[in-house]
Amino acid sequence: MRKLEKIFVSLNAAVVIAALSSMTLIVGANVALRYTTNHSLPWADEAARYLMIWMTFLGAGLALRQGGHVAITNLHDVMHQKRQQILRAAIVGVLLMFFAFMVYVGLQYMERTSFQKTPALRLSFRYIYAAMPVGFCLLIIHLLLIAKPFILAGHYKQENGEADAFPGASNG
Repeated sequence: MRKLEKIFVSLNAAVVIAALSSMTLIVGANVALRYTTNHSLPWADEAARYLMIWMTFLGAGLALRQGGHVAITNLHDVMHQKRQQILRAAIVGVLLMFFAFMVYVGLQYMERTSFQKTPALRLSFRYIYAAMPVGFCLLIIHLLLIAKPFILAGHYKQENGEADAFPGASNG
């Protein structure tokens, strides 16, 4: 199971890196063309914007795994061990419900915008809004993979083997 998880995380990271690299190349090429020829690619800004949207939603699960989202631990810090576990379990439950709701909302957005086209690329907005349900599905998977160690111990093992207490917190 750990091997599949590692493959899943690596694939997710590779797609985010590919999106960032593509965005960098497109914007860089557009700047170079504008500077050297006084002409720019009419689709470059739009493509970079949509790649940024996809990159954000695809990378949210990776940020969750690394504790990159905001966490306020004042209440957690004053509780006893057992109550901390209950609180962490409740947080995971609420997050799972929210992520599932956002998948539903994202699917609705996709359906509502399926007949609209982007101005320059002429893509259906369905493909742009697909980032939302896909990203939140990935968040659900990432959260389920780290939930047990987070609930039981308040931390999870990072790839380098070190434990990070209270992901997203200041830990200070």
